[in-house]
Amino acid sequence: MIILDAGLEEEATRSAVDRATGLIESRGGTVGSVDRWGRRRFAYELKHKWEGYYVVLRAEAEPSVMTELDRALFLADEVLRHKVIRLPDDVAAAASRAAAPAAGTEANGA
Repeated sequence: MIILDAGLEEEATRSAVDRATGLIESRGGTVGSVDRWGRRRFAYELKHKWEGYYVVLRAEAEPSVMTELDRALFLADEVLRHKVIRLPDDVAAAASRAAAPAAGTEANGA
């Protein structure tokens, strides 16, 4: 999950997400989905801000790639908070099974 500064322009937000996905893909990983939750209000002030733009990335990559992503997000000025977690194997398997039929229907033109 990445929380970006809500004051960013749409292009800057898109660019920040593209940099994160690009880093994963350039190191041999795959990005399964990018869920843009949009602007949400915080329960408390975070870096002198009350709102953030939430993005959830689901990706598969080697642990070293995720460590590099974690560091890149930590150093990025537009990122207010981020969290990189490893999904339990049963959750990851269920998500990939759910995505497989959806991908099949898209390929069939449905």
